[in-house]
Amino acid sequence: MSNIAKQLSQGLELAEGQVVLGLSEYRIGLRSNSHELLEKLGVYFAHTLDAGEPDIEVIAYETAPQDLGLDFIDWKREPGKTGRKDAYVDVEDGRLVQKVRTGMVFLQSETHRIAAGPCLANDNQVINFINAQYMNWLQNNGELICHASGLVVDARCLGIAGFSGGGKSTLMLKVLDDDNVHYLTNDRLFIAKDNTHVRATGIPKLPRINPGTIVHNEKLKSILSPEQQEHFLSMPNEELWHIEDKYDVDVEDVYGEGKIAPTAKLKAFLVLNWTRDGETPCTFTQVDLAKRPELLERAIMKSPGPFYQFADGSFLQDDMPLDPAPYLDMLKDIPIFEVSGTIDFDAATQFCLEQMKG
Repeated sequence: MSNIAKQLSQGLELAEGQVVLGLSEYRIGLRSNSHELLEKLGVYFAHTLDAGEPDIEVIAYETAPQDLGLDFIDWKREPGKTGRKDAYVDVEDGRLVQKVRTGMVFLQSETHRIAAGPCLANDNQVINFINAQYMNWLQNNGELICHASGLVVDARCLGIAGFSGGGKSTLMLKVLDDDNVHYLTNDRLFIAKDNTHVRATGIPKLPRINPGTIVHNEKLKSILSPEQQEHFLSMPNEELWHIEDKYDVDVEDVYGEGKIAPTAKLKAFLVLNWTRDGETPCTFTQVDLAKRPELLERAIMKSPGPFYQFADGSFLQDDMPLDPAPYLDMLKDIPIFEVSGTIDFDAATQFCLEQMKG
C-alpha cells in the first residue's frame, strides 16, 4: 500500500464482506470500515448488485476530516459555476481530490481508489466517486460524456440537455410519469457508436432534485414532510426556482420496480434553451449542431472532471479544452431539437413522448 493510502486508512480495519456492482461488463467492489455505509450503498445501488469477482475495488474509510499537509490547487470550474468545489494535488501514487466544503478526500490511481472522511454524512460524494470509476471505464472504451438526462421507451432513448437551472430534471421526471417510459440517467449520458446506431448508456445515479421540482409533482411530494411542502409552497415562484437543496429520487420506489434501463439506442436529443420570462410560445425546432456550436459546447458537452484518468494512467487537467469534433461525428445522424420560448413543461412532455413513441 502506498504511503498516501496508508495515511488515509489510519490503520482502520475493514468490515467483513463487500458490495459488488455489475455495470455493463465492469464490476466494482465496495468495501469500508463502516457496516452502516456498506448497507446504505447496497440499498442505493440495489438494481446493479452482482455476485461476480470485481475488476476494481473502491474503499471508503469513515473518519474525521484529515489534514494531509498538502497544498491543494482549486480545480477550475466550468463557465457559469461559482464558488470553490474541488481542489486537487497530483502525487506519485496518483491524484488526491478534496471536496472543499466537506473535507472529504479521495485518492484516484491505477492501484488505489479510496474515499476518506465523514463518508456517512456525505454519502452522495462517495456515490459520485464510485460512479467516477465507471465513467472512467466507459470513456476509456470510447464513450463520450454528455451533460444530459436519458429516458427510454421500447429500447429507444431521448437525451435531454439544457443550460444550468433550465428545468432538465423537472422535465425528465414529468415524462417519467408515463408508464411506458424508463429512466436511463439524470445528468451524465454516455454515447458510443454500436454497429449501425448510436448507443446511449446511463450511470447508476439517482436523480437529485430541488424542492421546486418536488412540490409541483404529485408523485414526488412524499419526499418532503408536510411541513416542508407547506414552507416551500408558500415561497414566491422566483425564490423557489433558485433554491439549491438537493434530494434523491428513488426511481423504483416512486415509479415502480423495473423502471430503470441501463442502455438503449439513441433516437433523438432535446436541448432546452427556453426561459421563464420568454415572450414567445414554447417551440421545438430541429437544428444542425455544426451550425449551432453554442448548443453543443455549452449544453451537451461535459468535462470528465478531476477524477478522470486516461488509459495510460495520466490525468485530465482543468485547462484541457474539450474537442467538439467527436461529438459532431457521433451525433451527425441524430435529430437534435432546440426548445425555445417560454418554459412550458406540459408541451415539452408531450413532445418528448411523441419523439420516443413515434
